[in-house]
Amino acid sequence: MKTVGIIAEYNPFHNGHAYHIRKAKELAHADYCVVVMSGDFVQRGAPAVMDKFLRAECALRNGADLVIELPVCYSISSAEHFARSSVSLLDKLGVVDTLCFGSECGDIRILTDFAEALLQEGPVFKRTLDQEIRLGHTYPQARNAALEASSPHLTPHINMLTSPNNILGIEYCKALRFWESAIAPYTIKRTGSSYHDNSLDTGFCSALAIRESLRQAGASEALARQIPADSLPLLKDAYLKSYPVFADDFSLLLQYSLFSKETAGYTDYPDIDKELSDRIRKFLPKYHDFRSFCDLLKSKNRTYVRISRSLLHILLDIRKENVLQYGQEGWIFYARMLGFRESASPLLSAIKKNAGIPLLSKLADAEKQLAPTGLSMLEKDIYASHIYQSVVHSKFPDENALSEINEYRTPIIKL
Repeated sequence: MKTVGIIAEYNPFHNGHAYHIRKAKELAHADYCVVVMSGDFVQRGAPAVMDKFLRAECALRNGADLVIELPVCYSISSAEHFARSSVSLLDKLGVVDTLCFGSECGDIRILTDFAEALLQEGPVFKRTLDQEIRLGHTYPQARNAALEASSPHLTPHINMLTSPNNILGIEYCKALRFWESAIAPYTIKRTGSSYHDNSLDTGFCSALAIRESLRQAGASEALARQIPADSLPLLKDAYLKSYPVFADDFSLLLQYSLFSKETAGYTDYPDIDKELSDRIRKFLPKYHDFRSFCDLLKSKNRTYVRISRSLLHILLDIRKENVLQYGQEGWIFYARMLGFRESASPLLSAIKKNAGIPLLSKLADAEKQLAPTGLSMLEKDIYASHIYQSVVHSKFPDENALSEINEYRTPIIKL
């Protein structure tokens, strides 16, 4: 039995994602595909446009055999820790042979060469990095200069570090080395629109294009063409009942959270130092909504996405002490199933036999299966989902009037 792993957000699931699953299985000659997916909040520091169970079902209808949730403390972290934790989860399942991801360059050798150079960080790299940062350059600029100085053979390819999927692919390769994993990396060259392209008029548009279309124009025929046929009825049925959800829908919750913690400051939260904490307090009287506040706070050294992730940590009450409690960043204590195909029962049996962590199918059983640290991590996931669902219920009250916000009673998807 061969199993390929995919790390994804599916925010939302579209034709390019269906293509990726299909090609990943072909490339790896895999019998099964396991997807590690962000839950209700994603790595760019925002709520997912639709909830995790809806996105998981889309994946299962298009070739995935098992979808597992990435804990929220990692799903809204940096690319390095997002990749490290996702790879750790796949590795601990004990059944995944290959990891297949998309990249702009499509060359696994180049990606692994960059990963190796960044892992080594020899004297020349560190010295050049420090010099460039002292000169006022941003970290990406300083990192590129350090790579060119320490690994000149990579200079012809240095521009690939401007592409987000290449960067994430390098982080996956670094993570595999970090965990000393036997999982083999494969990459598929990204086709269609670029990551930041917001046009729907392409074969494979970006997830950004779909989110912007939902924000500005709602559902349309052009958008429908970008959704796999197996998923389209599901998404049509849920439209304006449970999605779309955007960052600004959380504006009042975030504002309350910021005001309630203003006196103590915000340095207890990941990626927030005293300078940023003071900046948040300074501009808090000008708060209007989530997105405009991120724009207000961003600076040369802090991007919009980094600010947004920091604010989400505050909103979801994920503190530095939580990360320290979990130990080495990226450590995983459980694999929570969001959904699976019943035809994949041999895969589930193999995981239960070989996994180094519990496979959670019922939250009610978690207390028996997890040690206190793992249970604490899971409680953060549940809290985050309850926050998300509270916004869904508020935004679409008529459709959700009789439903309750209770993660424990939400069944996993079975197809």
